[in-house]
Amino acid sequence: MVTRMETVAYLGLEARTVEVQCQIAPGLPGFHLVGLPDKAVNESRQRVQATLASLGLALPPKRITINLSPADLPKEGSHYDLPIALALLAAMGVTDAEQLGEHIAVGELALDGRIVASPGVLLAAMHAVGLGRGLICPGAQGAEAGWAGELAVIAAPDLIALLNHLKGYQVLPRPPRGLVEAAPAGPDLAQVKGQETARRALEIAAAGGHNLLLCGPPGAGKSLLAACLPGILPPLEPAEALEVSLVASVAGTLEGGRISRARPFRSPHHSASMAALTGGGLKVRPGEVSLAHLGVLFLDELPEFQRGALDALRQPLEAGTVTVARANAHVTFPARFQLVAAMNPCRCGHLGDPALGCSRAPRCAADYQARLSGPLLDRIDLHIEVEAVSAADLALPPPAEDTATVAARVARARAVQTARQADSGARTNAELDGAALDRHAAPDEPGRRLLLQAAEALRLSARGYTRVLRVARTVADLSGADQIGRVHVAEALSYRRRAVTG
Repeated sequence: MVTRMETVAYLGLEARTVEVQCQIAPGLPGFHLVGLPDKAVNESRQRVQATLASLGLALPPKRITINLSPADLPKEGSHYDLPIALALLAAMGVTDAEQLGEHIAVGELALDGRIVASPGVLLAAMHAVGLGRGLICPGAQGAEAGWAGELAVIAAPDLIALLNHLKGYQVLPRPPRGLVEAAPAGPDLAQVKGQETARRALEIAAAGGHNLLLCGPPGAGKSLLAACLPGILPPLEPAEALEVSLVASVAGTLEGGRISRARPFRSPHHSASMAALTGGGLKVRPGEVSLAHLGVLFLDELPEFQRGALDALRQPLEAGTVTVARANAHVTFPARFQLVAAMNPCRCGHLGDPALGCSRAPRCAADYQARLSGPLLDRIDLHIEVEAVSAADLALPPPAEDTATVAARVARARAVQTARQADSGARTNAELDGAALDRHAAPDEPGRRLLLQAAEALRLSARGYTRVLRVARTVADLSGADQIGRVHVAEALSYRRRAVTG
């Protein structure tokens, strides 16, 4: 007799059904696991055996074979423990195999029988909804599974409670849906003194979802400006929050089923590898570009990152997705993020300051800036020189506009974009392309002439030309203009120049 229990395999944000088949047959006693398991899955034999022993159950002295079908699909992760144990218990007659067939199961087992949290429960729950099945998951992740919609969820803290529930000896309560977290508080823009140009660029970047590069000496406030950005960004729409939470679930960072409408803000250290930024590793996991999906990826000390890691950002910046290629699979993650970067003009950071400049200028600046490739810089819409803040600036009273004031203007501009671009699928002006760009971002005649003259003089690439139009569209939205004018194009062009000179 063969008993079956279904679970899932994760390929990026795609869940595929895996059938756990268990056979107990005469022969030499043994516990065999087949179906391309990785190390963690293969070790589930020991965890399952120890868990059953903690319940007072012993494996029958026969040949036990567990097959994970389809056999040619690689199986990774510890969430196979629970479905393997349930298929084995059904084969032993401890629980009803037909009842198990109505559910998908995921979860890791501890040696004492507890069902431990594992990544990807939200994705498994959504897959179960699509199949019309229920879900058996760890008790700590029942609130996470509740976000999938109308779904019968059995969230069990341990294996004995799950078996008692299946037999009708006790009833596990239906887990409540997780809470929606409030947006985390960050620095207020009122703390930024001086830097009027940088504040304006930050508002434009937030309103249109544009990429931003801040270049200036140490202590000028680049990191503070970047930290203020989440506060002026509009909250995620419910569908967007679920999309972001799916990535967090697969990465194992969605704790307690709490879903936040705050946009992600990721700030990896400059020692991060290419796999850490774009995803990958021995077990393919989302990288920082995917964890920042629909949010902000802040790269401080930009030239200090590995050259290969930075160049790997070029494709996600254009496509909004990142594909991790392996010999046995290609995994695609969403990566529609907003890049905000900060850097010093040279290694010492004081290029152009006669009192503090180094003796190697301008060679020091040229070598430092050469770490950034031209194609990467071409994908950054706004290049801003952040000047040093003087003591006189610090003594000034706080600016009149705080985060709430700027956030209100950004929200109005985003609302205009949403209404205008509903038919194109573009969430922000930064995503406008093709026919939608021609339709929504066509400047008037004076603006068109200025853009053509500047494109020739500055030798803008086709990508640079397109990005100037997108920024000009955002500037016009902030001013309440229906059509892009010469003044909007001029401001967009002023941000297009390279912020690194030397």
